[in-house]
Amino acid sequence: MRSPTLRTGRQLRGEWIASVSNSNWPSRPGLPAAEQRGELTALFDRAAALGLNAVFVQVRPTADSFWPSPFEPWSQYLTGVQGKDPGYDPLGFMVDAAHRRGLALHAWFNPYRISRHSDMQALAPGHPARRHPDWVVRYGGALYYNPGVPAARLFVENAIMDAVERYEIDGVHFDDYFYPYPVGSAPFPDDDAFATYGRGWTDRAAWRRHNVDLLVSQMLARVRAVRPEAAFGISPFGIWRNASTDPKGSATSGLQSYDALSADTLGWVRKGWLDYVAPQLYWSIGSTVSDYAVLARWWANAVDGTDVQLWIGQAVSRVGIAGQPAAWQEPGELTRHLTLDAGLPQISGELLYSSSDVIADRIGGVSRMAADHWQYPALPPVLARLAGGAPPLPPHVSAASGPRGTVSVTLSARTDHAPSRYAIHLHTNRSPATTGNTTLIAVLPGAPSTTWTGPAAPEGCTYLATSVDRANRESAAVTVTY
Repeated sequence: MRSPTLRTGRQLRGEWIASVSNSNWPSRPGLPAAEQRGELTALFDRAAALGLNAVFVQVRPTADSFWPSPFEPWSQYLTGVQGKDPGYDPLGFMVDAAHRRGLALHAWFNPYRISRHSDMQALAPGHPARRHPDWVVRYGGALYYNPGVPAARLFVENAIMDAVERYEIDGVHFDDYFYPYPVGSAPFPDDDAFATYGRGWTDRAAWRRHNVDLLVSQMLARVRAVRPEAAFGISPFGIWRNASTDPKGSATSGLQSYDALSADTLGWVRKGWLDYVAPQLYWSIGSTVSDYAVLARWWANAVDGTDVQLWIGQAVSRVGIAGQPAAWQEPGELTRHLTLDAGLPQISGELLYSSSDVIADRIGGVSRMAADHWQYPALPPVLARLAGGAPPLPPHVSAASGPRGTVSVTLSARTDHAPSRYAIHLHTNRSPATTGNTTLIAVLPGAPSTTWTGPAAPEGCTYLATSVDRANRESAAVTVTY
């Protein structure tokens, strides 16, 4: 074992697991419960083996539910029939399965999408949209709750908060769907809502942004009140506005989320309405329309001086795909992205889209990225608002030398409540024994007791062990002696 470079090992490493249209999981509707659970645990096992520390699982894809919700029907993507009980609690299962593997579970919700078809009668009997047709808009062959109807917005919040209140999730995650993406030149049909609820507004675009602002700010307040250690964040389309439209915008020429989706992502960051922002930077370095390097630096500047963390959404789904630009046919494109990100201190995480593409690892792009950048494990970063909280108690530690130059380290909790994780650091004896100047060697799932076996510490080095709580705060370090 070579002498390590000292590092803190703090980085969010996650992947998206999409359930809409059975994109990633379950692989098809109607699988028996045992097969659904088996597929999900296999995804989690692969995520942990790659070095990820978080999974973002879509649990409310189309105004339906992956848990026994009193607000909305069971998802059709589980059983093939909207409203049909799958025979188990998928969200409860995934929270437990993720935590047992040392993975944070971020629950991914789509606020306003009701269905990917426009037939109200195809929704489950008793569906809230059928009971409240005045909340619903048909647009682009799909159904949406109208963001401009206050009762619809409150219902969406309440439906999501049911999961937040009942499950020990680590985060509440929205992607880029607020007002829907434009379909050709067809306007979003909200004349009636604007006439009823937009009184006093002369600018409909500003009113729409205000509606989305209300959802974001109210969700932030409600999540923090109920589950303060959960992160609330959004993964917006990667361009806020182009500089040709707004001098505060980026030197790009793509769709503008501020205008097209009524999503003022820069405003949310500046107002502190998010714990993190994870822009989908799905372009290559050097792209003439939207250069990844330009956007990564723009977002780094956007969060600079705020408490909002910046995690970058990476387009694994484009790597090695026929028809994509030449850069995406090169195995090193993703690793170039992470090399650039490493030079921007404001970036503290990466999110890979999607789990199926991560597993496919076309042309070896993911393997190359992980080998170049993820040689060591990483703990997720601590949210700024939680950094000052009390750290967990350090673990009980015992160790013994094993065969062929190995050591076996047993860690156990000092209280009845196990930490979320344990960490093993390698420390050079030439420096003070703190985790700030060590190399993180291993991260183990939290349990009342667990054991790690690895090579004995090199000469001049010592292992340190810590406990990590749900907010990712570390305990004082305990020296491992054997």
